[in-house]
Order: sequence, then C-alpha cells, then structure tokens
Amino acid sequence: MNSITTFYLSRVIGQKVFDNHRQYVGVVKDLLVDPESTTHSSGHPVVNGIKIKRNNQSTFYSFQTFHIEKVNGKTKVFCDQLIELSTDQINSNLYLVEAVLDNQIVDINGRKLVRVNDVRLVTIVNDTFAVAVDIGMEGLLRRIGIAKPMKFAFSVFNTTIPAKFILWEDVETIDSSNLNIKLSKSYSKLQTLHPSDLADIIEDLGRKASAEVFSTLDNERAADVMEELETETQVHILESLSIEKAADVLDKMPADEVADILDALEDERAELLLNEMEKDTSQEVRELLVYPDHTVGSIMSSDVLSFNQNMTIEEVLIELRTKKPEFETLYNLFVIDENEILLATFSIRDVVISSPDVKINQIMKPSPVHLRDYQKINEVAEIVSKYNLLAIPVVDKKNVLKGMVVIDDVIEDLIRKRRTNK
Repeated sequence: MNSITTFYLSRVIGQKVFDNHRQYVGVVKDLLVDPESTTHSSGHPVVNGIKIKRNNQSTFYSFQTFHIEKVNGKTKVFCDQLIELSTDQINSNLYLVEAVLDNQIVDINGRKLVRVNDVRLVTIVNDTFAVAVDIGMEGLLRRIGIAKPMKFAFSVFNTTIPAKFILWEDVETIDSSNLNIKLSKSYSKLQTLHPSDLADIIEDLGRKASAEVFSTLDNERAADVMEELETETQVHILESLSIEKAADVLDKMPADEVADILDALEDERAELLLNEMEKDTSQEVRELLVYPDHTVGSIMSSDVLSFNQNMTIEEVLIELRTKKPEFETLYNLFVIDENEILLATFSIRDVVISSPDVKINQIMKPSPVHLRDYQKINEVAEIVSKYNLLAIPVVDKKNVLKGMVVIDDVIEDLIRKRRTNK
C-alpha cells in the first residue's frame, strides 16, 4: 500500500471506507473544504471534513483521521478514528461534490463560467488541499471510468486527450442550490473583475444564483455592474432585491440610466423605488421619465457641470475637486446665466492650459451646438457626426440647460434599436 499525495475527487467519491481493522465504516459521499482557510501559503482550501453514508444515514467526520491509499492499483480510503464535525464546521464549509462538481464556477482569468468535471487534491504532510479544478475532457472521461482505455486508444494515433485545469486560486465557486451551505459570501475574487465582465457572468448564471451574487456586491460596485447588464437582467435583479437595497444601488447610478431601468419596471415597483431613493436623485429621475422614448430627453444625462462666466479657472478647479465628477461628465463644461440659460461651453483642455486667474468668459465658446429636449433621437447621430462631438448640451424651448447627450448613449440607443428591429 502506498500513501497517495495527489488524487482526484472522482476516485474517492463512492469508495467504501474501512478502519484500521479493515472494518466497514461506510461510503464516501462528499469532501468538505474551508473556503476561508489560510493555513497554506498557496491559499488552497484545506479538506477538513468528509461525508460518510451508512444504512441510509449520512454523518460528517473530521478528515484529519482519514488517509487515501492505492491498493492493487485502486484508490482506497481508510480512517484511524471517527471524529464527528460540529454543526458550525459543517455549515461553514464548502461541499466539493454538492457545490463544485458538475456545477458552474467562474474562471477568474478567463472571465467566464465553466463546468467542473473533477477536482484535483493533494496531501502535504498532514493536510489535504483542493489545488485545481478539471474542466477538460480527461476529467469527464475519468468520471465515467473510461479515461485509461481512451488514453490508450488515443496513443495509437499519437495523440492525447485534452486536459485542462484551473488553479483553485483562479476560480470562484457559486452555488445557491443549498442555502445551508455557506460559501464565501463576499465573493472576493469576483471583485477583481471589470464591471462589464462581471455583468456577463451574472447574465450567464441562473436567476437565483445571479441575484445572490449581485446582492453580495457593495452599492458602488453593484451600481457599476447594473449599468452593464441587459434590461431583462436589470429588471430581474431589482425585483429580487429589497426595496431598500435596490434604492441604495440606484442612488449611485446616473439619473438617465436609472430612468431607463425604471421605465422597464412595473409602475408600482418603480414608484416604490423612487419614494425610497434620495430626494434629489428621485426628482432628477422623475423629470427624465416624463420624456417619450423617441425624444432626446429620454437618453440625456442630467449630470452636467455648469458655471458662471465670471468664475476663474482656479474656482473651476476647486469645484471639480469637490464634486469629483464621473469621466463622461467632463466631456463638456457649460456656462449658464442666473436663469440657467445656456450661454457657452468650454472644455477640460481649456481649463488645464489656462492660468488660474483667467476667467471663463475669456476661454468659453458662445452659441454652442445644442439639442432640444423633445427633439427626435434619430436626428442626433447626424449632428454628432457632423460636428465630431463627444457630448451635446440639451435645452428646453426657453434655452434652459436640461442636460447633455453623450456619444456613448447615442451608440447604445442605436444598437438597442437594431436588436429590436431584428
């Protein structure tokens, strides 16, 4: 008998367990790992539990007294002593069979969902770790017991069975099938992904899992991801969240984005969210919801930066540092009078190259190209192209500044229409 240092989950599950006296203990049904374990420098989770079934009854034991051996070429499981796990240990662990095997996980480096065919484990000194997941064909063939004959068949043609592993530290497990299994609720690895990548993953998850993953994000992160989701997923997520949580996320988003989302919700739900949101944000959104879908007002952003023409560059910079605006808001800076009438525009470049004591009226460009809030959207693309603009101010019939249309929003609207017309 030889102690095995590396083995696969599929080789252990279903194996009979014997004690030191070769007495039958039961059948292995699952291995439990601690997803938060840090006892190994690599960060691989420690296997600290094993689920054994005997006479239709399952019991969880500490894995510390179990060891894996190879007897006559076959994997065998033995135990020196049976020590039951506490309820807290059972509930805080991750079940490799139930929560990982055959389930979808996130390949962090590939930024996509993959299906797990097997799990590779390794024993080092007195601990056993989950080191990688097998998502390749070899793992699948190993599961159904034909990996060896298939390898031989492939070797005749001087080829090999594709094997593909992902290191455990490069994956994030997601499982919502059993609420008694407490996973790493922070999903810390997912936090490293770009919001658009995370949105793609959430859209590929089932409805229950997508809502669970989204609910673990902090409000700032959740808002960024929400902007990248398709409308159908946005609606589903908002319906799954509490009114309080949903409103907190929407408060962190641009008003025009929120208006688009609420427009797709049932009126009653939308009204509840508007009442729960911060007053200023809610008012901005309500003003945008007034505009019909085919008008400029329905896609404009009300987050704009406007200044008095007598302000100096130094005063502008102070205000910018205080407000810390989003990048898109800096596409164009606007000049208005005391009645909020649009007078001119100036750019962030103008600010950067001008002396601190220069006034806005010395660098501003009067009579800017602009749009009317009730103007038809299909007229915007031509204007953007003609004047090569990143953002265009939007005014009402009295020339009061209402917001601006960003080129990104124009493109998104055109893409959305193209999809709808297919």
